Amino acid sequence: MTTSGDIPASSEGFVPSVLTGPWLEGLNEAQTDAVTSLNGPLLVLSGAGTGKTRVLTSRLAQLVASRAAAPWNILAVTFTNKAAREMKERVFQLVGPMAEQVMLGTFHALAARMLRRHAELVGLKSDFTILDTDDQNRLLKQLMEAEQIDLKRWPPRVLAAQISSWKDRGLRPEKLSVADAGDICNGHGLELYSQYQARLVRLNAVDFGDLLLHMLYIFQTHPDVLTSYQS
Repeated sequence: MTTSGDIPASSEGFVPSVLTGPWLEGLNEAQTDAVTSLNGPLLVLSGAGTGKTRVLTSRLAQLVASRAAAPWNILAVTFTNKAAREMKERVFQLVGPMAEQVMLGTFHALAARMLRRHAELVGLKSDFTILDTDDQNRLLKQLMEAEQIDLKRWPPRVLAAQISSWKDRGLRPEKLSVADAGDICNGHGLELYSQYQARLVRLNAVDFGDLLLHMLYIFQTHPDVLTSYQS
C-alpha cells in the first residue's frame, strides 16, 4: 500500500495509482462510491447531516494519496470557515504536508486570494482593504447624507442589504436600470450604488460582496485569467 510519505513533492514521476486508506474507514457504500469514483466529474446530492464534509475531505485525501491529481491542481470550496478549517485539518491528518498545497477555503476567502493577484484589473491595488459591516454603513451614510436622504426612513443598513443582494446576483451598477433599482432611497438607490463603488475604488477598498463580484467580472472580461485557473 502506498502511504502519504511516498507521495512525490513535485510533478516529476506523478503517476496515478489505485489506493485504499484510513479515509475510507466508516464510510457507507454511497459515500465510498463518491470518494473512490475519480474518473471524470461527479455530482453528489445529499441533505443536511449526511456527511458531505467528510465525503469531500475523504475524496481530497483519495485524490492526493492515489495520485489521481496533484494537490496543487485541486480546488476545494466551502460555504463556511468552520467547514474549511475542518477539511484542512482532516486532510492534513490523512495525507500529511502535501495537503498544504491544496487550494482550500470558502468562496470569499479564495476569491480574495485571487483578487489580490488581479486587483489592477478592477482599478485596485493588491493591498486593498476589506470593509466590515460597520465601515460599509458609515460610508453609505456619508453618501446618503450628501444626497439628503432621510436616514430614519432609509437607514444605511437597508441600502447595504440591497447592494449586497445586487452583488450576490452578479449585478454591477452598469447592469442595473433605475427601474430595476426601484424606489429604494427615494429612487436614488442606483446612483448611490454607483457612488459607493467609485468611492471604494478611491479608498482602495472592497466590501464582502465585491470579492465575488470583482472576480466574476474579471473572469468574464479577461478570458486569459479564467483559462489560467481552468488549466
